Amino acid sequence: MGRKQSYTESELLDLTKKLVLEHGYDGFHLKLLSQHLPGARSTIYQYYANKEEIVAACMKRVIMSIIEKASAIDETNSMAALQELLDIYVEESKLHQLLGDAHKINTSNSIAASHDLDVVEKAHETLKVQLMRIFQRAQQEQNLREDIPLPVLIGGFFNLINTPNMINVPTPQWSKLLFQMWIGGAQR
Repeated sequence: MGRKQSYTESELLDLTKKLVLEHGYDGFHLKLLSQHLPGARSTIYQYYANKEEIVAACMKRVIMSIIEKASAIDETNSMAALQELLDIYVEESKLHQLLGDAHKINTSNSIAASHDLDVVEKAHETLKVQLMRIFQRAQQEQNLREDIPLPVLIGGFFNLINTPNMINVPTPQWSKLLFQMWIGGAQR
């Protein structure tokens, strides 16, 4: 009788995310994953056929979680909506690092991986559309400077996400500090 499966698909994807972020796509492999899991390596194959499938599923899971949170934002107050979006993006600040390797996934080996990456691409586009819509509304309401082109405002906003939290405050507090600095500037 074989060993009992001792982890869930969710735990498997959480660990995959952690290991891909630590080792990159090229350094991640199923043997590495199995070394960090209880039970037999073959259990992984009950969920996913290969590396491509598990990494693509991990990417899909992360971005769909962000989509779920972002779609729940009340966009009535554009500045509050931008603050909420920043909170979400700072919480998942490693998303772009994770998705940066999506082009390395050979989808010809897996229909499932191909499908998941299509979902990731569409979700990413959905997030871009939402962000542009909120930024445009904030500019129309004269909450943001109109003399600075939207791509510059959005670029500055996105750079906040990768700002190291050198004072080690909780993520929600860090996000609020970043937003305050972005919206008010650093000048007295």
